[in-house]
Amino acid sequence: MGVAYPEHPFDIVWANDFNEAACRTYAANLGHSIHAGDVWDHLDSLPESADVVVGGFPCQDISVNGKRAGVAGKRSGLYRAMVETIRRTRPKVFVAENVKGLLMEYNRASLHQVYHDFSALGYRVGYRLYRTADYGVPQLRERVFIVGTRPDVGDFVPPLPTHAKSDWVSAQRAIGDLEACGKDAETNHIWSLAKKSPEQGNRRLKADRPGHTIRAECHGNIQFHYRLPRRISMREAARIQSFPDTFRFECGLRETERQIGNAVPPVMAWHIANAVAKALGFPEQRLVLPALNRETDDRTAPNLELESLLV
Repeated sequence: MGVAYPEHPFDIVWANDFNEAACRTYAANLGHSIHAGDVWDHLDSLPESADVVVGGFPCQDISVNGKRAGVAGKRSGLYRAMVETIRRTRPKVFVAENVKGLLMEYNRASLHQVYHDFSALGYRVGYRLYRTADYGVPQLRERVFIVGTRPDVGDFVPPLPTHAKSDWVSAQRAIGDLEACGKDAETNHIWSLAKKSPEQGNRRLKADRPGHTIRAECHGNIQFHYRLPRRISMREAARIQSFPDTFRFECGLRETERQIGNAVPPVMAWHIANAVAKALGFPEQRLVLPALNRETDDRTAPNLELESLLV
């Protein structure tokens, strides 16, 4: 939204995703290879060491909209591959991302298990719930980031919000310039023709508010435009997730929808990376942002104490 985000001092040395289409998009945009397929089949190709390990383990078994199998489920249980990666590479910092549902009462045992398994590796482990709209993302998305630091590394200090509620980036500000644009597959400005139904994905954006959470499993029933008589396009969904327009998705509509919904918003990831770099001793990057409304400026990130769920 008119803000330049400086590069951080990180180089990616290894990556994996199960989805072949996502791997094509990754390689095309980031310019280096990625191991496609089951992560357990590729762990022997890991580097001997790494400074940072980052992963988003699947949320389907944890989400309030899922079957609630927790980390005992086949998908969300893949966090153990991240535990094994950390055990092998001994990074200075690791970051794991998941849905807000991990903090809910029905996932108490799963949170216990995740916390125990990460802590048993010898790391200081904590977590925080973030609302992405507080960081300049035009979306009311809430996600949990679990961060672990080695004892010989400085503390991870969670990034402060950059936007008060009165300064949240609205849907119209994010995608308004695309209203007059026709379909264009090259730029991913294509949308589902699914009619309204009683199933998921029938919410309508509000022009003056950030977008609803972009989901990966709406089966074409993605949310409707705030003004136009159609669902939002994949480019509009990517904007709401804070992807730059230069980022192109190398697939059709359904796979693009899945990739955008599964992603961590790049702007939110930038702020987490900034805090990680600071913990590692690098200078903090500072952004030039529009002035905040100081009368309503609450710059305290939403947070729940870990101990309150682990007792």
